[in-house]
Amino acid sequence: METYAAPARPIVAAMTAAAAADPGRAVAFQGAPGANSHVAALEAFPDGLPLPCFAFEDAIDAVRDGRADCAVIPIENSLHGRVADIHFLLPESGLVITGEHFLSIRHALMGTGTRDDVREAMSHPQAIGQCRHWLKAHGIRQASYPDTAGAAAYVAELGDPAVAALAPPGAATIYGLNLLGVDIADADHNTTRFVVLARGGKPAVGADGQDGGPWMTTLIFEVKNIPAALYKAMGGFATNGVNMTKLESYQRGGQFVATEFFADIEGKPGDAAVDRALEELGFHSKWVRVLGTYRRARERG
Repeated sequence: METYAAPARPIVAAMTAAAAADPGRAVAFQGAPGANSHVAALEAFPDGLPLPCFAFEDAIDAVRDGRADCAVIPIENSLHGRVADIHFLLPESGLVITGEHFLSIRHALMGTGTRDDVREAMSHPQAIGQCRHWLKAHGIRQASYPDTAGAAAYVAELGDPAVAALAPPGAATIYGLNLLGVDIADADHNTTRFVVLARGGKPAVGADGQDGGPWMTTLIFEVKNIPAALYKAMGGFATNGVNMTKLESYQRGGQFVATEFFADIEGKPGDAAVDRALEELGFHSKWVRVLGTYRRARERG
C-alpha cells in the first residue's frame, strides 16, 4: 500500500477490501485507480470488482493466489508497440489467456496549476511514448513513473504547478487535479490491446456447447537452430490457410543465440487446419507452447 502516493491509498484500500470480500468477482489490474487498465477492467467486466496492483507481477500473483478471478493486462499499443517485459511475464505466470479487450486510449495532461506552469510531465513510459511529439512541441520534459494514474496521485500529493501528469481524463476527477489538455496522443487511432489471464482456460466452445468463435490462439515457440527454420515453420500456416495476425521475436536471458517467437493465429486447436499447422510448427521447433485460446474481440485487418 505504501508504494502508492498518499491520495491513492484510501481508494486502493477500499477497492482491495471489496475484492477481498468477493474474490470470485475480483479483476486485478496494474496501476492506481483511474489508470487505463482500470478503465479496461471495468469495460471488460462491468460487474467485476477491480483490484488495483502496483506492478504487473502483483496483478499476476493476485490471480495465482486466488485473491482475484482474473487479471486484465495490457500487451501492446498501436502507437508504441508491445508493453515491456510482458512477453516474459506471460509464459512464466502459469496463467492462461482467456480473453482480449481493446481500449481506445485518451491521454490528458493534468496538474495543480495552469498549462503555462508545466515544465515536466510524469507518466508510464508507454504513455510518454504515445505523447512524445506533443510534449516536445510544448517544451515539456518527460519523467517516467510506474503508472499513469499513479503519477496523477503523486502530482496531487506533490502540489507543484510545474509538475503535471499524463493520465486518463477521469484520473483528474479522482485526485482533484485540473485538466490542462485532453486527447493529446500523437495519433487518433491510439488503442491498447489487453488480455485476460486466469488460472485455468475455459473450453473453446460457446455456452450452448457449440463453437461460438471466431477464435484466436496465442502461442510461443523456439525454432531449431538450422538454416531457414523459421521459414519452414511458417509454411504450415500458409499451406493450411491459417492466418497469423502477429509474430514477434524476443530473446531471453540476455543471450543472442536463442530467439523465441510470440504469435497470434486465427482459429483454435481442434480445427483441422490449425492442428496441421501446429504439427508442422512443432516439427521445425525445439518446443511450442500454447498460452491460450479465446474469442476474438476485434477482426484483424
